Amino acid sequence: MIEAEKRKAIFLLHQEGLSDYELADLFRISRNTVRKIVKQEGEMPKSVRSDKKVIDEERLRRLYTECDGYAERVYEKLVEEEGIEVGYSTVTRMLRELCISVPEKQRCDEVPDQPGAEMQHDTSPYSVKLGERQMGVIASLLYLRYSKRRYLKFYRAFNRFKMKCFFHEALMFWQYSAPICVIDNTNLARLKGIGKHAVMAPEMADFGKRYGFTFLCHEKNHANRKAGDEKGLHTVETNFLPGRTFESLEDMNAQAFEWATDRMHNKPVGKTRVIPAEAFEYERPYLTKLSPYLLEPYRLHRRGTDQYGYAAFDGNYFWVPGIKRDDVKIIEYTSRLKIYQNRECVAEYQLPQDGVKNKKISPEGMPLPRYSPSHRKRPTKEEEQRLRAMDRAVDVYLDFVLPPLGGGRHGFIRKLFALSRKMTPLLFVKTIERAYKYRITSIETIENIALLLLRQETSDLPLVEVDGDFRHREAYLEGYLTDPPDLSVYENIVEEDDE
Repeated sequence: MIEAEKRKAIFLLHQEGLSDYELADLFRISRNTVRKIVKQEGEMPKSVRSDKKVIDEERLRRLYTECDGYAERVYEKLVEEEGIEVGYSTVTRMLRELCISVPEKQRCDEVPDQPGAEMQHDTSPYSVKLGERQMGVIASLLYLRYSKRRYLKFYRAFNRFKMKCFFHEALMFWQYSAPICVIDNTNLARLKGIGKHAVMAPEMADFGKRYGFTFLCHEKNHANRKAGDEKGLHTVETNFLPGRTFESLEDMNAQAFEWATDRMHNKPVGKTRVIPAEAFEYERPYLTKLSPYLLEPYRLHRRGTDQYGYAAFDGNYFWVPGIKRDDVKIIEYTSRLKIYQNRECVAEYQLPQDGVKNKKISPEGMPLPRYSPSHRKRPTKEEEQRLRAMDRAVDVYLDFVLPPLGGGRHGFIRKLFALSRKMTPLLFVKTIERAYKYRITSIETIENIALLLLRQETSDLPLVEVDGDFRHREAYLEGYLTDPPDLSVYENIVEEDDE
């Protein structure tokens, strides 16, 4: 296909007197092509397919509605019932061209790039390696459209409270905000509607007013309305994540802070090669200056104090000073929490690192309380592994007995493990084999089975060689003054065997 500009040039040079041979040699085309272009006076030919099928638009819409939007059924009805010879690909093409099967795409209005006009926010999930484990994280990015300044942070989970905390952290770091924040149609900020018809949740609308901005949702399928944020997240994928290692979520966020606020802040970006640090200085007078005394977002939680003085929160246990067991109010902030009892703040804690659970936490500088909190979760993974490693029979028995127990499996494993420490491995394995044979799930019955097997043992037990130097060991010297153990229970067993 010869371009339109080349066609016009050939026709004009032909009028200037150049021959067909000279034109063919000059433009590297055949003389027949030159003659055809001259005959068409340099205009692009309008080719029309002679075999193009034309189907009435109203008929197509009617059949599309009758067939519930299935193009294959529309094609069958056209051929079999309407008697129209047409190909399936032609039917689907006409449905697309007439915007019957695909809604017509509306163009997005172009917004002028003005200083201080707007900022953009978006999130994106990633799978990264933190330490030795592959974990899912969510990146949250705030972006000033004009100066290209950005703020990045990662979360394990992202909800409305985390969104508020992120905005507070980013805007207080900038000390400025734009009047509009463009977001997608996320339920974290939107109550109902889409695009220009979106209604923000009253909670989020009031939150934005405190910082001098309002949320604006882009139109459906117009994610490029916040193209700066989309490009910023693409840069995270291609520039920040590759080639970096992260020991923890805290380490990842420390590197993200340095990357977004220092490295990218002073690096030319975009086609215009603008430097965000310089552009921000120009944009600063157009932005809204924020008060340094804005209160950070918080959530209120009500908790009870157990008999040991702990209040449970987010999988950990926080010590409540004093001797009372009154209910407390826990105020959760971005990275810390305060405990109030009877309207008085009795303790303040920094939130533990990501992934820390089942930990007792006391105020800084104070020793840990003597007792453990009630209902404290104690995992039994180690005990279960040791039991399974003893013998194949124990492994099979645990597979049988644990699934029906559900949450009660931990107590059962602890009791069974304690029982295994009271007898020889050989006796324990025999006991478990018998318990599995008769489908026994009671620890008391398993103990009775062990006693029964012990009584049935006819052979004498071998003597154990004892090293006489044990009396000089430090552990023996520390405990030899204690009361001797009560072994009468074993004497009763021997008497019963003699009878």
